[in-house]
Amino acid sequence: MRILGIDPGVGTVGFGVIDAVNGKNTYVACGVISTPPNTALSPRLDMIYNDLNEIIVTFAPEAIAVEELFFTKNITTGIAVAHGRGVILLSAYRSNVPVHEYSPMQVKQAVVGYGNAKKQQVIYMVQRLLGLKTPPKPDDAADALALAICHARSATSRLRSEGDSNTCSTI
Repeated sequence: MRILGIDPGVGTVGFGVIDAVNGKNTYVACGVISTPPNTALSPRLDMIYNDLNEIIVTFAPEAIAVEELFFTKNITTGIAVAHGRGVILLSAYRSNVPVHEYSPMQVKQAVVGYGNAKKQQVIYMVQRLLGLKTPPKPDDAADALALAICHARSATSRLRSEGDSNTCSTI
């Protein structure tokens, strides 16, 4: 299964592509979509939409994993990221690629084994799990790869049965 992970933003949107086959995750590509900082929001969203559509066509993912919004103290930044995330979800929807959403804590748990892991721990584990010689850069691209790995692990979990959206079990 080819998975596209996306770390939403407006100034920088991280993307990471992996192939997940028989429990093995293989690195395909990663990078960022960048928009100019002193540009109005609408043209920036248009850039994100167009670039993401190109990425989807180029890599033909079978699933897209997107980080859920996590609001901190700066609500203004959170609102801008929400706009970018909306464009990302629209692009995925119009491309007919299933979207799966994960919280930052779920991603950290899947990649590091600890839901409160630090960013450097996540980057280190992404590098190890994908067998990369150097850490993926920039951080947004590493986060996107972590999202893809999270989905690969969730999608192949034995706790999840066909058609079951519950990723938890009491078994």
